[in-house]
Amino acid sequence: MAARIEHLVTSGQFSLDGGTWDVDNNVWIVGDDHEVVVIDAAHDADAIAKAVGDRRLTAVICTHAHNDHIDAAPDLADRTSAPVLLHADDLPLWKQTHPDRAPDGELGDGQVVAVAGVEVTVLHTPGHAPGAVCLYVPALNALFSGDTLFAGGPGATGRSYSHFPTIVDSIRDRLLGLPGDTVVYTGHGDTTTVGAEAPHLQEWIARGF
Repeated sequence: MAARIEHLVTSGQFSLDGGTWDVDNNVWIVGDDHEVVVIDAAHDADAIAKAVGDRRLTAVICTHAHNDHIDAAPDLADRTSAPVLLHADDLPLWKQTHPDRAPDGELGDGQVVAVAGVEVTVLHTPGHAPGAVCLYVPALNALFSGDTLFAGGPGATGRSYSHFPTIVDSIRDRLLGLPGDTVVYTGHGDTTTVGAEAPHLQEWIARGF
């Protein structure tokens, strides 16, 4: 069977700068009946492992290192021998959650991760976090945006390690040039498309969204 996208929602907490909030996270699985990658192993390694089933997990890819996107990653990786991959610029955030366990490999801009006959291309999109990445899969008409782009605007930039002008540059320069019908699979909430978000860039800038 051809590669496809699967989805589950896990619930837990996001903590940073002394605050803690209850959150629901999207976990995305890309692959076929034989092998998959997991994008953002959030909160519940048991639920994610059940969704993967007996397929080979080839990588746990982290769009960024806020705790709610990586808290289950080491557990899931240890169960499956899959490497955890993270952009090096997010190591300071990673260490806040996992001080005694490093990621297994680095993600770099333009890097390609192959799974189930499709290519997952890494786009470095800092702003929400220094090492934030989006993952573009043209064969599936898909962009996995983590917390860089949502339905309705950019990810939050009001906390440590984030910067609003940088996330705007990332979205404008790296994402909005993709085909308009590209489906944006976000880190939280509903999907959107590149074409639905592109007309609103100047509005976001004007209000410092």
